[in-house]
Amino acid sequence: MSDRPHDVAGRDEADGDGADRTFSVNVGPTRIRVRTVGNGPPLLLVMGIGGNLDMWQPLAGSLYGRKLIMFDFPGTGGSTLSFLPPTMGFNALMVRLLLKRLNVAKVDVLGYSWGGILAQHLAIQHPRCVRRLVLVATTVGLGGKPPPPDVAARLSTPRRYYSRSYFRDVAPGLYGGRYRTDPEMVEAHASSRTGRPPSPLGYLAQLGALAGYSTLPGLPFVKARTLVLAGGDDPIVDTFNPRLIARLVRRSQLTVVPDAGHLLLVDSPEVAAPLIEDFLVAP
Repeated sequence: MSDRPHDVAGRDEADGDGADRTFSVNVGPTRIRVRTVGNGPPLLLVMGIGGNLDMWQPLAGSLYGRKLIMFDFPGTGGSTLSFLPPTMGFNALMVRLLLKRLNVAKVDVLGYSWGGILAQHLAIQHPRCVRRLVLVATTVGLGGKPPPPDVAARLSTPRRYYSRSYFRDVAPGLYGGRYRTDPEMVEAHASSRTGRPPSPLGYLAQLGALAGYSTLPGLPFVKARTLVLAGGDDPIVDTFNPRLIARLVRRSQLTVVPDAGHLLLVDSPEVAAPLIEDFLVAP
């Protein structure tokens, strides 16, 4: 059986020359929706809890000169539930198997929020496949500073992915940054968020992967050069967490964008994208 990627559910969309395409691949019995954009060195984007690959805009439109690999994590967007147990270790294995299906041996990895925790584990568990690591608005799990109880309660449910009105109500206090003052941005983001909501079981599995989990013991063993990027107005991830990551990862650098919120990749792509690009191309 060939390891070449193939469309098992039909191509959703494609440009004229085939460089940018959306398709599905099977990793075992799990079908994963993937999008590749552009050409150049590969950069894998790992989304936050419940999110789908469409939410990478507008950041994806601000990164140039590389091949972006985006995917719906199993149980979210257009991907089916994982056939593996819902732990961070097996989630990292799922990502590694996906890269193998895409014939990608080594890749730069950008992990956002929940995806940042998964990206940390990928770099710890499968160091040979990660060249450089970008961790955005993320934490270590246990041992980090948790969000306030009201914020944690809102994160415990996928309701914000199903109800536009609920998302509009909670977005300013949940995400901070420009979402506090720009209702048009909130409305635009609501479209991509509610267009492909996670399955309830998929969201529960992602929550379960965090239970009792911490990257703290493994961070000193991360070999990849790492950029830790955070927003100074992030209600979900206190800046204590990225500062802790940067202290423990030996080859790391920390940048805190003062007025950006948890969704700094969306509300401040003009700031975030150049920081990411400069880090990835630096010798």
